[in-house]
Amino acid sequence: MRVVNCLRRCGLGCIAGAAFVCLTALSAFGQQPTIRFVRNPDPAPAFQLAGLDGKAVSLADYHGKVVLLNFWATWCGPCRAEVPDLVELQKRYKDQLQIIGLAVDDDDEDAIKKFAAESGINYPIAIASDEVRLQYGGIPALPTCFVVNADGRVVQKHEGLRDPVLYEVEIRSLLGLPIGNIRVETFEDTGQIFLTHADRASELPGVDLSKLTAEQKTAALRKFNAEMCTCGCGYTLAQCRVLDRNCSVSKEATSKIIAALTGGKGATGDAPTTGKAAVREKPRE
Repeated sequence: MRVVNCLRRCGLGCIAGAAFVCLTALSAFGQQPTIRFVRNPDPAPAFQLAGLDGKAVSLADYHGKVVLLNFWATWCGPCRAEVPDLVELQKRYKDQLQIIGLAVDDDDEDAIKKFAAESGINYPIAIASDEVRLQYGGIPALPTCFVVNADGRVVQKHEGLRDPVLYEVEIRSLLGLPIGNIRVETFEDTGQIFLTHADRASELPGVDLSKLTAEQKTAALRKFNAEMCTCGCGYTLAQCRVLDRNCSVSKEATSKIIAALTGGKGATGDAPTTGKAAVREKPRE
């Protein structure tokens, strides 16, 4: 994002001042950096887990603060790389922000404790249960970070390694702190945040709907949301495409539906390139 790159060049010391300098430069080119939050966000699924320190970790305990729910693993390189920045953000906004690390290292608690101690992690860590993972969409890539506002609602999700300046601008915006002239936009959740909203999607990863008429597109999307994927995920075809862009089963099934509607070959396309550094979640034993 332009806002991230420019703010990074300006330095992390003062976001508001850096944002002003950055925006002055961008304005000369008719550009304005933007951050985006979900319109009418859903409540973050509640959970209570046992922290590595033996204390309970509950989302409800941090109502009134901005929360970053960070799903990560010690074996995930990008996850490890972002820890120092998360530690710094927690220090900087300790009274208004709470980061929670939800680890997916199911059976290696000692390794997590060792890494946390060596890295100086200053926020609670718990091992994410299967139930919590499913409530938050399965977590197909790591790291995955959910941004929760002070009212306990999920306003954004980021997959992959992100520049901490992006998180800081989002945090400041949610706290009502100055962010310069950075524009804040809202968008409808069509499956980007929660799979339960995949029925709102007008486009799906890896599915080319551009050659369909409006009526055919509507019919195709209805079928995608009505038929279950047979890959074993337990989701509809639409949800599976959102969850796992690499699933060949849902890709073939959606292609066949399009072919049936058009009387021709199925239309598929590559998943959009986002430039994000992420790793697929490690296969579970």
